[in-house]
Amino acid sequence: MNFLQKLNRAIETNNSFLCVGLDPDYSKLPSHLKNLQYPLFEFNKQIIDSTHDLVCGYKPNSAFYEAWGHEGIYQLKLTFDYLHQKYPHIPTILDAKRADIGNTNLGYIQFAFEYLGVDSITLNPYLGKEAMQPFLSYKNRGLFFLCKSSNPGSGEFQDITIGERKLYQIIAQQVSQNWNQNNNCLLVVGATYPRELADIRQLLPNMTFLIPGVGSQGGDIQQTVNAAKNSDGKGFIINSSRNIIFASNEKDFAQAARQRAIEVRDSINSCL
Repeated sequence: MNFLQKLNRAIETNNSFLCVGLDPDYSKLPSHLKNLQYPLFEFNKQIIDSTHDLVCGYKPNSAFYEAWGHEGIYQLKLTFDYLHQKYPHIPTILDAKRADIGNTNLGYIQFAFEYLGVDSITLNPYLGKEAMQPFLSYKNRGLFFLCKSSNPGSGEFQDITIGERKLYQIIAQQVSQNWNQNNNCLLVVGATYPRELADIRQLLPNMTFLIPGVGSQGGDIQQTVNAAKNSDGKGFIINSSRNIIFASNEKDFAQAARQRAIEVRDSINSCL
């Protein structure tokens, strides 16, 4: 089973387009977890157990674990191991935005696909197909290429006009038409830019998008779904991190996360 098949099956099984970002900022963790041996993992574990039937994927951002050095990396591994062992049907995404020359990418690949065992990873396309080829050769892994990011300053480069097209349009078409021979390429497009999101959907009616920016960053669910959905009402997943995992920082944090996940999932579905 390739990544897209696994993702689409999870969407159908849980009736959900919601991906939860596992970004455990230590300063925001409930106080009763902070003195545990593995606080980041314990937090993630309880979030996962309380939301696993409501999501189509989990997306840990590597930065929150790298900040802890080897202890954080170990807790990232514990998180992926737990997902693989207890919820193997749920797709995993490592949000690492990797990109380098091909030889260095082999190290990133070994870390992500072999050590962590992730189903997919976020990547930066700036170095071109030749450099990305080691990733592209992994036919059953999902590759999410940055296209139009959700941050306010994304237009500094991504909106530059080259000929008659914006740079983000060129990236979208290049990845779709020339990189996607194994049908394992996807795009990251921010919810904070619904017009650009709709533009990319018009260019690429069959590509699947990972959409950050709903919730704490201010992206509107109705606008996002209207812009992102394909002719079948699919072709996207919406990530929410802080809005869900930090719905409470008390002992009821997992239950609060579940309730918030239900609300977000149902809001997305009501827009279809």
